[in-house]
Amino acid sequence: MKRRTFLLSAAATALSAAAGTGLAAQGSQVLRVGVSAGPYGDILREAAKLAEAEGLKVEIIEFTDWNLPNAALQAGDIDLNNFQHRPYLDAQIKARGYKIVALDPSIVVPAGIYSSKFPSIAAIPNGARIAIPNDPSNAARALFLFQEVGLITLKPGAGAQASVLDVVENPRKITFVELDAAQLARSLADVAAAFVTNNYAFLAGLDQKTALKLEGVDSQWTLVFAAREDRKDDPRIQRYIALYRSAQVKAFVQAKFAGTILPTW
Repeated sequence: MKRRTFLLSAAATALSAAAGTGLAAQGSQVLRVGVSAGPYGDILREAAKLAEAEGLKVEIIEFTDWNLPNAALQAGDIDLNNFQHRPYLDAQIKARGYKIVALDPSIVVPAGIYSSKFPSIAAIPNGARIAIPNDPSNAARALFLFQEVGLITLKPGAGAQASVLDVVENPRKITFVELDAAQLARSLADVAAAFVTNNYAFLAGLDQKTALKLEGVDSQWTLVFAAREDRKDDPRIQRYIALYRSAQVKAFVQAKFAGTILPTW
């Protein structure tokens, strides 16, 4: 398995390898699995080791831009990805017309509220600026966590696409600054607090133990595997997901991440 970081454009040329009808026929083909940069790839590589022992070759491809794993999947440059929760996938499908479907869930990766200036939520002052992701589904995810800690109230019925326009109570007159997810950890010097997803917190060296608040295990933003509609029944994909969701990989996650990443099986 070769670890690479790709910056692919949405216009990348689709691969044209012909798919066989079973694992034996496809054993010589490499199953390409996309993931965002960060710790998720370690879990995918552990599953790839099990797959390789069965003769299924797997290459884990890391992307530094969240928009690219789905673009590459749609183009056929990769066969499968595992980096996003269902609301984010649904938003991408709606916005870009992708013919992509969600498959099995993989892990819960608790995102959190971090601050380099204040020791608690209670210490965040009136009029503070707080950074949240600028993509709709992760913005909603952030707003729900800020509602949970009592900073804001969202209107009844606000769902997975909630935005700052759905804030109906904001007693501390918080200003939300929307930034690319990859920039949120870097923004901590300029804002009172920021909502940072686990993979970017990991890359920035943020310790989850320092978070002012983390999502719980009941988070609705569980990561899912995704494949193109016409490839979802590929036996290589089905077998790889089964190996990922195995007792061996579960033990690996529990040992390596000590509760900061939670298996869903």
